[in-house]
Amino acid sequence: MHFFAKIPLMRVDKFLNVVNITKRRSIAEDMCKSKVVDINGTIIKPSKDVKIGDIITLHLNERKESYKVLALPTSKNIPKNAQSEYVSKL
Repeated sequence: MHFFAKIPLMRVDKFLNVVNITKRRSIAEDMCKSKVVDINGTIIKPSKDVKIGDIITLHLNERKESYKVLALPTSKNIPKNAQSEYVSKL
């Protein structure tokens, strides 16, 4: 019998909202649908799961913002000052 540890995952649109990168989940969802968001260099859909260690890049007009996922939140909302516990800006 094999036992596998469950790898924590969260949808990218939800993650961007919960860690306060976007103000609303619908905005994050629209960004993904508009092909503005990639994970580890691959353009993704809003339903794509993120995991610890992933690099999320937002392609905004003439600049890019990249974030490394450090942890996945367990609650719906986190305070803005706790953002650094979950992502580091690259």
